[in-house]
Amino acid sequence: MADVHEKCAVFGVFGKNIDVSRLTFFGLYALQHRGQEASGIATTDGSQLYCHKGIGLVANVFDEESISALKGYSAIGHNRYTTSGASDVKNAQPVLIEDVGIALAHNGNIPDTTALENFLHEHGVSHEELNDSQMIAEALAVHLRRGATLEDAVRTTYPLMTGVFSLLIMTKDALVAVRDSYGVRPLSIGTIDDAFVCASETCAFGPTGTTYLRDVEPGEMVVIDEQGMRSVVLEKGSVHLDLFEFVYFARPDSELLGKSVYEVRKNFGVELAKECSYDGDVVIPVPETSIPVAIGYAAATGIPYEAGLTKNRYIHRTFIQPEQKTRERSVRMKLNPIHDVIRGKRVILIDDSIVRGTTSRALVNMIYQAGAKEITFLVSSPPVKYPDFYGIDTPQQKDLLASQKTIEEMREYLGVDHLCFLSLEGTIAATGLPASSLCTACFTGEYPVDIGNKKASVKKID
Repeated sequence: MADVHEKCAVFGVFGKNIDVSRLTFFGLYALQHRGQEASGIATTDGSQLYCHKGIGLVANVFDEESISALKGYSAIGHNRYTTSGASDVKNAQPVLIEDVGIALAHNGNIPDTTALENFLHEHGVSHEELNDSQMIAEALAVHLRRGATLEDAVRTTYPLMTGVFSLLIMTKDALVAVRDSYGVRPLSIGTIDDAFVCASETCAFGPTGTTYLRDVEPGEMVVIDEQGMRSVVLEKGSVHLDLFEFVYFARPDSELLGKSVYEVRKNFGVELAKECSYDGDVVIPVPETSIPVAIGYAAATGIPYEAGLTKNRYIHRTFIQPEQKTRERSVRMKLNPIHDVIRGKRVILIDDSIVRGTTSRALVNMIYQAGAKEITFLVSSPPVKYPDFYGIDTPQQKDLLASQKTIEEMREYLGVDHLCFLSLEGTIAATGLPASSLCTACFTGEYPVDIGNKKASVKKID
């Protein structure tokens, strides 16, 4: 999954007896895996908004001085990976609209912004240089300038947001959490003392001392203010959580739809053992996501598990992308083989997915150079044949290896002895959830949320 980048993370808190900026900092720190390009926090003390944001990791963007300057009793924070708009501070979130005192943080993507663009044009707001999140904020501001409450502004703007979104919106006196009617992106609510906390993943609750309460339901708006928390149904929804959350994006210590991500990934390994049974001497995962998968596979097959690849824990996503000829070197910067574990062995190599395949190919070559006798490459998800338009940075369809090659052609391209993908049925079975509650767009090309004019770029593959 080195070819696919994280979506975004949102975190928010409302409570007058808590250090909201510091709590939000630690919440974003726990959600760093969902966005490593930019980070920001906005707060309010009831009279004005404060904001600090910048390019880089959470620990690089904030220090004691910047955290202390963010005053107030309500905060929202955001970690960003670009899905719309350039990678710079201008596009970092939260989005602020100063004149109406609103801040917005968005996880997801609006694949077709036509409705928002038309609305803004009709009301004299230029949208040419705005990304999808900024358009949502500007649309809300149109209603707020006319005297609407935040709740009414969200209710009126909601139909224009034809896409995927988990939103946190803050004004000087309220915090609102909103989720699209299909619930593609996760969003949970917790409590700490008398404060309410919202986060993209439950893994942010433990480090902040927050107790999980519930998820924001698809099509729901949760309003949090001095009176407490109340729910408003904007549209009858049905959950279609992105299956990729279980496959790769979510942290293993999170829970999604009541399921432990770690246990689901172990189940992927068990299902792989049923569908892809091969002889081998050692099971080696590609860190980090595939570790529980390999544990499950090794337990089911009896083949010894070994940590044959060491990850440099200080390497994050780089802003300087390697040229094709130096891609293998970039792989070695992140992963290095343990020769004594690999030399002379029939290696069962497990990864979560194959996207472009270039990184996987370099990894395979590196393991052969370390002395592997044979490599069986097992993938704990189906072939990725379709691009994602819901907030994951997948390539164009023509750049997806599985959209251009058969399994056998992919095996030859990667240079492995055997290649096997977990079936869609096996992947879903491992979650313990009904197929109707999951979005499988990257694997099936079935997009539950209308992708508008992006449909023309998608070719159905048998």
